[in-house]
Amino acid sequence: MEQESSTHDIYKIEHGDFPPQLLEIPEPPEKLFIQGAPLAKDALYLSVVGSRKHSPYGKAACEKILSELRGTGIVIVSGLALGIDALAHRAALAAGLRTIAFPGSGLHPSVLYPASNRILAEKIVAAGGTLVSEFEQLERAAQYTFPQRNRLMAGIARGVLIIEAEELSGTRITARLATEYNRDVFAIPGPIFSETSRGANALIQQGAVPVTCGGDILKHWGLEQSESDTGNGTGARRNFDECSDDEKRILELITEPIPKEELITLAGIEARHVNILLSSLEIKGIIKEYMGKIHIVL
Repeated sequence: MEQESSTHDIYKIEHGDFPPQLLEIPEPPEKLFIQGAPLAKDALYLSVVGSRKHSPYGKAACEKILSELRGTGIVIVSGLALGIDALAHRAALAAGLRTIAFPGSGLHPSVLYPASNRILAEKIVAAGGTLVSEFEQLERAAQYTFPQRNRLMAGIARGVLIIEAEELSGTRITARLATEYNRDVFAIPGPIFSETSRGANALIQQGAVPVTCGGDILKHWGLEQSESDTGNGTGARRNFDECSDDEKRILELITEPIPKEELITLAGIEARHVNILLSSLEIKGIIKEYMGKIHIVL
């Protein structure tokens, strides 16, 4: 029997609490209903969308790509729907990434859509993620609610990753919205004989960034060194073996993106020494400071 998502209150937020990119889209929502953690204004959001009728290839690709984003602090956004959406949320949870769900309904457990993913919704909230909807708490999913929520998934994101999509699908609509909002569009290429890959392959032909590993997204966003930066094909990973014991101790403390001041406190040594170690690690391409936090480059 399904458990109800009743252990966390649903609350309303208005424009002052929105991530600023949501206010950039045409006709932004007047309010949002939230269950779980607040929406971080400075987070790096990646929306992951795809077919409800995914193939084993699509499932494997989703799990591979998101597992390779572990430790980056990227927040995975999807729509809680059957298929790729649910896989993306589960893969994010498995990788220790925060995940945000935009269901096409209100957030009350009696109407949360789809009913089969209510336990998944509970897990998202319990893991520090968030359910978000612009619909009143008891509003049921309807044909018009899905295009409305798709614009929010495109709007909140810095980029949208298309995993599998038919040529005519809601996923293609989300990709079009992302382009209109000046967001990055990523797509995983698929087999030429697969119906569910035709949409993603067409998007790549139209200019979407092809993605075959998590590093492709990180490189596009400047969060990972390219192979040309290191002079060989091993990338930043080569330098882990070259780290001093002190550098390795610092790296052990960076389990997720962390503000420098907090890292200095955790290290328990002089701030000057920590700054020297961080500078050395950044020169080696192992860490990068982005949006006020220290990230490990995968």
